[in-house]
Amino acid sequence: MSLSQAAEGERAAVVRSLMAAKAESGKSFTGIAAETGLTNVYVAQLLRRQAQLKPETAPALRAAVPGLTDELVAAMMEPPFRSYHPDIVHEPAIYRLNEAVMHFGESIKEIINEEFGDGIMSAIDFYCSVDKVQGADGKDRVVVTFDGKYLPYSEQRSDHMMSRLTRKTT
Repeated sequence: MSLSQAAEGERAAVVRSLMAAKAESGKSFTGIAAETGLTNVYVAQLLRRQAQLKPETAPALRAAVPGLTDELVAAMMEPPFRSYHPDIVHEPAIYRLNEAVMHFGESIKEIINEEFGDGIMSAIDFYCSVDKVQGADGKDRVVVTFDGKYLPYSEQRSDHMMSRLTRKTT
């Protein structure tokens, strides 16, 4: 077994334990989010080891999910290896999310450029939530909110490039 396979197996075991603690609490991601002041997606990211638990947030999370052991909380405070299994794109909900972004992506990009200028939305300084609402027809609707910081592209000026300003030329 390779080192990366061993690490993935360890991560999977931690995630199973975290999800068991959530199940034991009887709370949804949204319920835990309401108790902790986090978004529901961020709670899911924490419990799937896709985000790092901050020390100041740990007490609220432990109160919301009493089954979290010291070892699990310590593991959650380590920087995670953010990744996904390539087969996950075949899961229907994830496939449809990808499809929606691909289908609407070009139009969204155009609107970002029109409203903000030449740039992108950060996925690091970023908030995400999933909400349930009633549509005009009375049927349940899913609302996925992406709330990311705008990052303008920089003009590549050599006189702004610090490595060039501090480097002596001969």
